Amino acid sequence: MEVIPAIDIRGGRCVRLAQGDYARETVFGDDPVAMARRWAAEGATRIHVVDLDGARDGLQTNAAIVRAIAEAVATPVQTGGGIRTLAALRATLEGGVQRVVIGTAAVKDPALLRDAVALAGDRLIVSVDARDGMVSLEGWTETTELDALEFVARLVDAGVRRIVYTDIARDGVEGGPNVEAYARLLARTDVRVIAAGGVGSLGDLRALAAAGVEGAIVGRALYTGDVALREAMAVAGAAARA
Repeated sequence: MEVIPAIDIRGGRCVRLAQGDYARETVFGDDPVAMARRWAAEGATRIHVVDLDGARDGLQTNAAIVRAIAEAVATPVQTGGGIRTLAALRATLEGGVQRVVIGTAAVKDPALLRDAVALAGDRLIVSVDARDGMVSLEGWTETTELDALEFVARLVDAGVRRIVYTDIARDGVEGGPNVEAYARLLARTDVRVIAAGGVGSLGDLRALAAAGVEGAIVGRALYTGDVALREAMAVAGAAARA
């Protein structure tokens, strides 16, 4: 299982939100590019970059910073936030990142999803953000009545090969990831799943690896020092091999 450090950008700075609440923000650095270099130097095999302004407002506000990160490190970068058109998807793919994440657009524009799968193939990730099992949109500010597991099944039917699944209630706070949700998801589909939200300890990573997820995005715990990246990677690798 891959351990993937998260860099969430808002207003040009590295931040973490608690449960997706833009009013509950903690700033962890003023230089996202320097943060990416830090994680790369510590051995990260992939970095997850989110344009939080873009996710909420529907436009890639921090696209220049994302491009600068991709140029600054050799580590593969995956990014999302505000990618709502095929042109934006294409430009992001051409901007040096390895994978592009779409979320709201996958729900609201089925035609765009179809075209995105055709254009990006295995470089496309769909972000499934769930609150109480229901899909949330627009940077987690809008809750729908769409069941998350049913939505994932629809994505698989559309040709999506990989998702990031976030339990919003667990994101940016202590309490551990929703391992049960990942187990249910993996039992119902063969989509590749990257877990996000709630990872706060090495034990959490062991549990996710045992559940069979492909990767785990870790944010706040790395920034606070509760989890060290090198140790996390060693633990996740050992757990996945067990």
